[in-house]
Amino acid sequence: MSLFSSCHRLRTILSLAVVVVVSSVRAADTAPADGEKVGFELLAAFNYTPPGYEPAGSATPAEGQPKAQIPDYVRELDGKKISITGFMLPTKFKDGKVTEFLLMKDQSGCCFGAMPRINEWIIVKMTNGGVPPLMDMPLTFLGKLKVGEVFEEGYLAGIYQLDGEKLLDVKG
Repeated sequence: MSLFSSCHRLRTILSLAVVVVVSSVRAADTAPADGEKVGFELLAAFNYTPPGYEPAGSATPAEGQPKAQIPDYVRELDGKKISITGFMLPTKFKDGKVTEFLLMKDQSGCCFGAMPRINEWIIVKMTNGGVPPLMDMPLTFLGKLKVGEVFEEGYLAGIYQLDGEKLLDVKG
């Protein structure tokens, strides 16, 4: 057996071992008691052109089918309980607590310039009252994710909504 064959076999075995280890770790990480862990790196990993808006040179979805732009791997999360970390941008308050907010991928959408893409935020509506206004720090929320266009007063407000059950973690 040549040195090349031996190296190739070893590389193949190591690659398979890495796949098994990563799959095991991912399976353990994605099925915790507090819902499947999901990140914006997954939710924002595709381009989405809002209906009625067509930048030069881009294609629009088929009439009445904007959800078709959302990849299957994201649509599979529809209706699932997830936990996700992001930054709060409050939109509604009640009795000093935030009852609705945008959970954003990062802080750039608030005050720092760049407009986030529509798949870089989640509309969160807390189902059990509200949470304290905790801005400028990463927060992890648990809830049921809805994937698909969310319209408010006739305008497209987002493509993700979370029925927020509770605040899991504050990293700050």
